Amino acid sequence: MRPSRAVALWWEAARPRTLPAALAPVLVASALAQRDGHFQPIPAVTCLAFALLIQIGTNYANDYYDFKKGADTAERVGPRRAVAAGLIAPVKMKRAMLGVFGAALAVGLSLLPFGGWPLVVVGLTSILCGVIYTGGPYPLAYHGWGDVFVFIFFGVVAVGATYFVQVGSLSGASWALGVGVGALAANILVVNNYRDVETDRKAGKRTLVVRWGRGFAQTQFAIAHLVMAAVVIWLGWVGYLNLVSASVLLLVVGGEGGRQGRCLRRATTPAELINLLSGTGRHLAVVAGLMAAGLIWSA
Repeated sequence: MRPSRAVALWWEAARPRTLPAALAPVLVASALAQRDGHFQPIPAVTCLAFALLIQIGTNYANDYYDFKKGADTAERVGPRRAVAAGLIAPVKMKRAMLGVFGAALAVGLSLLPFGGWPLVVVGLTSILCGVIYTGGPYPLAYHGWGDVFVFIFFGVVAVGATYFVQVGSLSGASWALGVGVGALAANILVVNNYRDVETDRKAGKRTLVVRWGRGFAQTQFAIAHLVMAAVVIWLGWVGYLNLVSASVLLLVVGGEGGRQGRCLRRATTPAELINLLSGTGRHLAVVAGLMAAGLIWSA
């Protein structure tokens, strides 16, 4: 296989549509640290590297374990999965998963001078949950805990840890931003599971969409945008965002969130949901970028 072809396959397996979930929390937490006068570029960049590695490692684990458990079959309607499609051997995917998580551990340990030993617990827990997301005797995604995993680790934990290593403490604003970012990050998973509901049901993968239906998923998707809107309003109320920044964010969260919600309800083909998956990731990145700019401008 040509080197360029191999790189393209591994990049596809990393699922770039999901990577905004790793970028967004680091971006908003670093902007909040800057707004509070404590931004530190080295721990900020290190947190970004750790978050990206955790995301990619989790995606590689998902590719490997879903194949082993029979969730990725010829009936699957989403983007192709490297192992299931025979493009990457299972043993190679497993090695890559372990290698990426090992790199994440090494990167996380370099943050100890900035945050101390509590970060070891955060880092090891993040890696463990990345593995048992679809692996182990009780895979989280197969029992309906995937949304909770994303909300906590790509929202509350990622924002809080990134802010903590720069500032040395947590604040009400960092907790609020973690909740808002986590809610929108979980929407990426909502769309993914919405698309795969039939094949997941056959494979025994009891996602929230499988358990409670498409109507529940549509409601969850909408509530996530309401949560972020509430965070924006609160940040404006307490003075972290000025009126212009808060207004722009509310227009984007409400407008694009409403449009995407309608797309979710009306989607009839896998292609529409694949496009929406990409749009949900871009929406998270845009909201995070506007939030970061608003926090810094409003200081």
